[in-house]
Formats: sequence, structure tokens, C-alpha cells
Amino acid sequence: MDLAQLNNTHGISGQVEFIAGKGDFPYIKVTNAKATALISVYGGQILSFQPQSASHDLLFVSENAYYKSGKAIKGGVPVCWPWFGPDPEGKGRPSHGLARNRLWQVLSTEALPSGETKVILGFSDTEETRELWPNAFELAIEITIGDVLAIALVTKNTGEQPFDITQALHTYFTIGDITQVKVFGLDGTTYIDKVDEGKVKPQSGAIEVTSEVDRIYQGVPSELVVEDAALDRRIQITSTGNKTAVVWNPWTEISVKMADLQDDDYTRFICVETTNAAEDVVTVPAGSEYRLDVTYAIAA
Repeated sequence: MDLAQLNNTHGISGQVEFIAGKGDFPYIKVTNAKATALISVYGGQILSFQPQSASHDLLFVSENAYYKSGKAIKGGVPVCWPWFGPDPEGKGRPSHGLARNRLWQVLSTEALPSGETKVILGFSDTEETRELWPNAFELAIEITIGDVLAIALVTKNTGEQPFDITQALHTYFTIGDITQVKVFGLDGTTYIDKVDEGKVKPQSGAIEVTSEVDRIYQGVPSELVVEDAALDRRIQITSTGNKTAVVWNPWTEISVKMADLQDDDYTRFICVETTNAAEDVVTVPAGSEYRLDVTYAIAA
């Protein structure tokens, strides 16, 4: 992508600038009176969001993250689509689908009257995507940067037959210390414990992380809260379009094994993901669209 052309077409003076990022991926740097953000056009992935009033970034990105074509960037808000997790058909296709390891297109940028900035990225089916997933589609991510970070993942079925998807906004939140974090809002729900052979278990009270956690929560409410005592803040998560949420932290052993994580990175992030996962499968009729929406707000 030509940065000069992107700036000429979609740049907004003093607010939206296209720059060369790591791995020479084009980045979108957003600065407004309310917040700053950094978005990678590769993966359609938000890498940073920090309100002007916040002392720390909302998002975590590993210092060891890959910035190579075909690889996923470890951190920020990766987009898992049109399937979450391993290839559901067992054909050897990439885990978490087609979206997080390809270059997206810049569809639009806009300075809103509210002082917020809106960026829309997307991509549609090609001969290459149809070999992996034989459906006609347009996928867009709408990102609004203001006092809160608002994200919408919009799937349009441009074909003549319905198709099914699972998906996730696989968000990595920066935290001060994993041992001082609690996730509220899931008390009384059940979860699929992927660390324990997929057994279904009840959640009692807040989630605290003392070992590897990889859980798909079912029948989730629209509001969750990550309480981060070490950074003295609460992250409020409000979502629509999902019945499931994933909570993930790799803990010690997996952090050491993952080359794109530092050995102790598990202490610095928690993933609380807005998902349509497991049995929360979405059918998108021909000519229709489906929205997965989430907002993140930082509160003291």
C-alpha cells in the first residue's frame, strides 16, 4: 500500500495519519481531543487505544509479536473470522480463520462532530478466500475512537445461500499484575473448560487467575468488568450480538513455549473476548448482514 496515496485519500489533518509500522505494515495513527489509537491495516487490528485521561494503554501487544505476512500479531484486538478456534471441518485451514493474517482495505475515515474519529476497514471474498471458505462475503470492522473504544464487526452475505460463522474480537487487555485481576459479570453462568477436556462447569463468583485459563462462557450478559487492582482501574465491556465470551490467560508453561510471547508476558495481560463461539453459531442469510458490537471504557 502506498502511504502517500492513503494519506491523500483517507488522511485527516491533525487527526488521522498513515505511517509505516513494524514489518512495514501500514498503520493508522489516530489522535483526537479524546484519545489516541494505533491500527494495523494488516489484520484490521487495533494495537493501541489510550484515552487522554488514562495513564496506561487499554491494550497489550507482546514485544515478541510477529510482524510478518501470514502470521498473526500477538496482542491488541485480533479478528477471528469466519471461525473461532481450530478449523471446524478439520481440513488443516488456519486456526481462527481468514481475517487476522491478511491485509485489509481502508474503506473510510471520518472526523465525527462529537470529536470522535471513525475508521472502517474491510475485505471481501476472492478466488483465494473461496478456496479456503467457499462463500461470497464482505467483512468490515468499524472502529470509533473517543472517550471509549467502540468496535463493530459486520459480516455481509453477498451470495445466494446462507452461511454459518463463529467469530471473536480476541482482545488482549493490559493489566498490572495477573494475580490482582478479577473479572466480574459471569457469576452463575457455565463455561466450557478447554484446559480440562472441554468439561462444562459452573462459574461461582468473580474469575481470578491462578493457573492456565481457557474458557468459553455461555449465556453471557451484555456487561462484563475487568477489575485491575495493580493499575487501579476497571475496564467496562459492553457487547451485543453475542451469547458467549472467552476468558484466556496462558500462564507460565504456554508463555514459555510461545515464541511470540515473552516468558513472563502472562503476568501483563488477560484476554476477555467478545465471541460467537462453540454452540453460539451465527447463520447469515443471503443478502443479509450480522453485527457483533462491543465498547470498552476505562474507569477508575
